[in-house]
Amino acid sequence: MITTRKIVAAALFSGLACTADPPDVQHDAADESSVPNSRIDASEPVVLFLGTSLTAGLGVSLDQAFPALIQEKFDSAGIMLRVVNAGESGGTSAGGLSRIDLLLASYDVRILVLELGANDGLRGLDVHAMASNLTEIVERTRLANQDAEIVIAGMEAPPNLGDRYTSMFRNTFIQLSQQSSGTLIPFLLEGVGAVPEFNQADGIHPNVEGHRIVARTIWGVLAPVVSRISKN
Repeated sequence: MITTRKIVAAALFSGLACTADPPDVQHDAADESSVPNSRIDASEPVVLFLGTSLTAGLGVSLDQAFPALIQEKFDSAGIMLRVVNAGESGGTSAGGLSRIDLLLASYDVRILVLELGANDGLRGLDVHAMASNLTEIVERTRLANQDAEIVIAGMEAPPNLGDRYTSMFRNTFIQLSQQSSGTLIPFLLEGVGAVPEFNQADGIHPNVEGHRIVARTIWGVLAPVVSRISKN
C-alpha cells in the first residue's frame, strides 16, 4: 500500500537521494567549543535536542530554528527548562554517539529529543548499525539519568533505496521508542516535507515558516512529556 508518507518521502528526496549534509565535524572530547550553550549551569534541567542540520536550523538563524521556538514556549508557560540545541550539519547516528558523553557530562538532561538518522538514510547506511547507535545513545542517556524522558523523531528514507530498506528504516524509530518506553514523533517533517512554500530552495531544509510548523508538531508530543516530569 502506498501511504501518504511514502508519497511525501518520494517527493522530498526526488533528485536528492544521493545528497546529504557535509560529513560530521569531528570534535575533541576535551574541546569545550563542541558543547553548545556552554553558559548553561550544569544544575539547570535541560531538554537536549541531539540532531542534524534540521535541528541546527541550517539556512535560518538559530533563534528561528525549532529548538529555539520550543524554548519560547517554555518561557511563555513559565516552565523552568532550558533547551540545548546540539544539532550538527552532517550529523549521523554514529556522530551523535560520539558526542553524547560530553553532552551528558555537561548538562542535566531531563529530556532527550533524538533527531538522528536522516543522513544515515540519505547515504544508504546500514540500518542495523543506525539502530545500534541510536539505542546506545538512549542507554547512555538513561545511565546518566535513569528518569530521563526520551522523545524519538521519526524520519523517512529515500524511496529509491527500496521497500525493504525504507520499511526497516521507518520501523527503527518505532521500535526504539517502544524499547526505550519513549515517545515517538511519527514523522518530524509532517506537513512540511515536500511542501515547497515551507522549505528552502534545496527542498529538504525547512524555512522559517517550516520551522514554526515543525515546532508545533514537536510541541504536540513534547507538552505531555514536560507535564509528566513536572509532576515528579
